[in-house]
Amino acid sequence: MRVMHILESLDHGGLERVVTDLAIAQKRHGLDVSVLCLHRTEGYKAELLDHGLDVIVAEKCKPFDMRALRCIRRSVAERRVEVVHAHSFVPNYYAAAAMCGMSGRPTLVGTCHDMGTRLNNRRLNLFYGWSLRRTAGVAMVGRQVHDRFVGDGIVPAAKATTVLNGIPVDRFLGSAERRAQARHALGLGAGERVIGAVGRMVALKNQRLLIELMPTLVAEHPSTRLVLIGSGPLEQELRHCARQLGVTDRVLFAGQRSNVADLTPAFDVFAMPSLTEGVSIALLEACATGLAVVATRVGGNPEIVTDRETGLLVPPADGPALHAALSRLLADAELRRRLGEQAAAWVRSHASVDTLRAAYDRFYAKAAGQPLGAAQAA
Repeated sequence: MRVMHILESLDHGGLERVVTDLAIAQKRHGLDVSVLCLHRTEGYKAELLDHGLDVIVAEKCKPFDMRALRCIRRSVAERRVEVVHAHSFVPNYYAAAAMCGMSGRPTLVGTCHDMGTRLNNRRLNLFYGWSLRRTAGVAMVGRQVHDRFVGDGIVPAAKATTVLNGIPVDRFLGSAERRAQARHALGLGAGERVIGAVGRMVALKNQRLLIELMPTLVAEHPSTRLVLIGSGPLEQELRHCARQLGVTDRVLFAGQRSNVADLTPAFDVFAMPSLTEGVSIALLEACATGLAVVATRVGGNPEIVTDRETGLLVPPADGPALHAALSRLLADAELRRRLGEQAAAWVRSHASVDTLRAAYDRFYAKAAGQPLGAAQAA
């Protein structure tokens, strides 16, 4: 089967990470896979090339860019692609438009990776709705995402399915050696209690709440440090917040990193205070590392974290609840160990990249109206 993934960017992010891991796993399993990126970005491009995948850049630089449309059409035709897999809304309508009138048109499928807040843009909503009429199937990365798109009438129920995100779990196995190496790389002391968060510095990720809790957490647990991995438009505002609260020496801004898997073992607790999420790759990776997790009860987070079994869940934007959960974990090493072990076991059983790859094999076959070939059987 010849598959082409289309996405907007290859910059470091959750969507881009899962597409990269999926494409590599599919190629390893015998599919002919290529990746087309609408914008010129680097990010995961080198990793894809290192694994022998073709990466095409459409050079999109303006709204409804005809040059990008021609690039998609030409690339699909030249590679005789059978399944075009569009990730999120703009790639979906670009792929649908580019393939209009093609002879032997490939099957177009899409994945919704989040709760769809961008569809509040009327124009994007209109274009995406148009493209769905030309899309054979739409995968949602979790039950909450599925219920949002189907329940709101955006995606027809007959075209919708749920495919939980997956990760290469072996990359995230925790060990004492990896913990020591990660702490050394981040300049952290062996005796410090570290709360870590990974994500773009945007309002919806709500890292500000973690910083605001630091004065009280440090007063209760003097060895506490907060490590924020990521960058974004709010970084300077968050730095200013830390200065105002007098905790600059307790908050480490680690910046955007390509080796997150090598750094998260340094954490004692992983915190996700997001106001909204799809099914977070960063959260899956933290669980696979065996970290004790505190996450907000939004989007797909409850599909990954079972409260008091594989982590702790708190309401969004609830500072006292988040403080209580973090303080509890900082004080209780046995609870951290138990929750982390159970979280890692759950990810290995339910959210590996091989499970993801097999689910998409079935999804492609169903969308194309074909039986699943032996080469793609799980």
